[in-house]
Amino acid sequence: MNTQRRWHAEVDILIPFHDLDPMEVVWHGNYARYFEIARCALLQQIDYDYPQMRESGYVWPVVEMSQHFVRPLRYQQTIRVAAEIVEWENRLKIRYVIRDAATGDRITRGYTVQVAVHAGTMEMRFVSPAILFEKLGLEPPCDA
Repeated sequence: MNTQRRWHAEVDILIPFHDLDPMEVVWHGNYARYFEIARCALLQQIDYDYPQMRESGYVWPVVEMSQHFVRPLRYQQTIRVAAEIVEWENRLKIRYVIRDAATGDRITRGYTVQVAVHAGTMEMRFVSPAILFEKLGLEPPCDA
């Protein structure tokens, strides 16, 4: 079994009117929110969503984000946003693909990178903490 496929989630989103810009397409900044919705669904699957992160003593800020737009999104369009964990050792990298739910056509792709920051000291970790490995069902490295 491909381990990366274990860490995959998809959500459907109906584009609301208030997400449009004056040109009647989805404003580019809203794509970050669509990624966030899929990311939360993914993190919930592994029982390490933001409340569990906080309880484990870490915050995980997004430190990098990339988006590549293929075609615009429109009002009342239903999209399917897929999120997949692709890196976890030193950072949490999640890849996203947004597709039209009806046709399966790819609309946008991108990724986010988050790093573990100790909630008490606000020091960034250079190796992901053991709790992330445990949530992924993996053996943590010696220095986690």
